[in-house]
Amino acid sequence: MTAVDTRAVHAGRDDLAGLGVHVPPIDLSTTNPLPSVDAGGDAYETLATGGTLPTGASAVYQRLWNPTVARFETALAELEGTAEAVAFASGMAALTATLLAATRDGKRHVVAVRPLYGGTDHVLATGLLGTEVSWARPDQVAAAVRPDTALVIVETPANPTLDLVDIAALATAAGDAPLLVDNTVATPVLQQPARHGAALVLHSATKSIGGHGDVLAGAVACDAGWAARLRQVRAVTGAVLHPLGAYLLHRGLQTLPLRVRAQQAGAEKLAAWLAGHPAVARVHHPSLHDPAGLVGRQLGGTGSLLAFEVRGGAPAAAAVADACRLITHAVSLGGVDTLIQHPASLTHRPVEGDAKPGGGLLRVSVGLEDPEDLRADLAQALSAI
Repeated sequence: MTAVDTRAVHAGRDDLAGLGVHVPPIDLSTTNPLPSVDAGGDAYETLATGGTLPTGASAVYQRLWNPTVARFETALAELEGTAEAVAFASGMAALTATLLAATRDGKRHVVAVRPLYGGTDHVLATGLLGTEVSWARPDQVAAAVRPDTALVIVETPANPTLDLVDIAALATAAGDAPLLVDNTVATPVLQQPARHGAALVLHSATKSIGGHGDVLAGAVACDAGWAARLRQVRAVTGAVLHPLGAYLLHRGLQTLPLRVRAQQAGAEKLAAWLAGHPAVARVHHPSLHDPAGLVGRQLGGTGSLLAFEVRGGAPAAAAVADACRLITHAVSLGGVDTLIQHPASLTHRPVEGDAKPGGGLLRVSVGLEDPEDLRADLAQALSAI
């Protein structure tokens, strides 16, 4: 197998030379000419029920299939080591489609391991999509799985505390229930959950895959059977990714390994410095805490996301976030510029009770700036408390 750096550059581009182009084309057509009524009807039936575009057939309509989106899906699947991938308009649209696809056979029960991204937690806790959730620690999953369990969900590294979970062990505990792993924080550069037993790999592609804060998208990497179910949900619900977004994501994959490694190096330096700061009570980052030894065995690196708890609770955390000058106070992660945010007030605001992050916790998504400049900005911000 070629290295991830090589695959990131070339995935989804194998046919470009034959087309006589060097850069993937963007097809913005919302509708497509039909060769005949019968051929158009057959193509519509195939695509609307989750199939792929037959050779030589009309794509019919952008909600059903688009070549630019398909290129990105092919590239992401190659990086994740899955047969296929299905792209959506956002990470939450991807999660919604997965829940709908998983529960349509009458199974409504989901086992979920906290912490999760706040939006995921909120959808499960409220039962907005008709699911019933059982929250479980990793060692409780086997006991929590029932005959009507449609899905087991975990995020590792977890947002925002960077908790690590052994995917292979969790897949075994899930038994016959498919395991969904949110791989947004790690990216396929550092972790390929399908290689450890996950049936579905979820991404908020808005984050590191896009990498520049200018495209909203989600994706699920999986086998052909799951992909067909997901495409059918996407076709009938309309949660499609715009072709221009798919083009930007495909382009983002080319530099993903370089960005992830550079951001990770900066995060490790900041984590080590923050761990010795008198105003900081605790730092969350896999470079400092990996009790199960998953870094190097499951996770190819420590990643660019870190969190730290300041002494003084929520008021002190708010003062630090407000005092940053170089670091932008904003939600999201995985971009080229460094962001800081207060999860309990923002991304994890809907999370219930004890599962909500502490008031003193701040999350930092480390970008590509010089780590010394970031350290200096955090130093002056921490001096505010």
